[in-house]
Amino acid sequence: MKLTDIIYLVGSGAFGFDLTHNLDCHVYLINGGNELALVDAGIGLATDEILENIKAEGFSFDKIKYLLLTHTHADHAGGAAQMKQALGCDVLVSKDSADFLRNGDEDAINLTFGKQAGFYPEDYRFEPSEVDRELSEGDIISVGGCQIKVLDTPGHCFGHLSFYFESEGKSHLFDGDCIFWGGRILLQNIYDCILQDYVDSIKKLAELSVDVFLPGHLTFSLKDGQRHIDEAAQAVNKLGVPPNLI
Repeated sequence: MKLTDIIYLVGSGAFGFDLTHNLDCHVYLINGGNELALVDAGIGLATDEILENIKAEGFSFDKIKYLLLTHTHADHAGGAAQMKQALGCDVLVSKDSADFLRNGDEDAINLTFGKQAGFYPEDYRFEPSEVDRELSEGDIISVGGCQIKVLDTPGHCFGHLSFYFESEGKSHLFDGDCIFWGGRILLQNIYDCILQDYVDSIKKLAELSVDVFLPGHLTFSLKDGQRHIDEAAQAVNKLGVPPNLI
């Protein structure tokens, strides 16, 4: 699904647009011209469908240089190993959660609790993946003509990242599960979901100027995207908490 000249939605589940497996997050493709990158990988139960969607948009797999992971929850990173095997791309993830992915650590990514709560099937297994680069605040990733800046945005979980870049006169933000449409957030009863970290991340994103707002679930904004971040920031600036998705 073409969103802009440089952004495509190639995966999305029931918490989005039902393009692929119902447990998939949004999987985005960045078209940097001579190079491509994916943002997040989905849960790994419909990787073939995501790959078919990429092919249907006319893109060559050998141009996909990177898989950028916002975080290592299963719905975002469960397909990383399959994507790396199919595409030969480099897997990039936060230094704070890289070992979770390398080790397929289901406890560390709260998948164990997610199964107990009924969010994931009991027989689902998180597949370990190689990590080619560990990312930190301020790192720059070059994808063709796009210079993508890494932002540390923990709170939803350890090692959560957002990716920001400007292209064709517009600023773009992929913020994973940090902030959603309408300024909503996703606080969960898990060990590494920390409210004060979340507040700090919201304040950091509020300092940007975002045109194209691309969260990990629900809908997105192709213009005036900053308004969703501002709504969350207004809540925390009044000593409150933005509305939660669950």
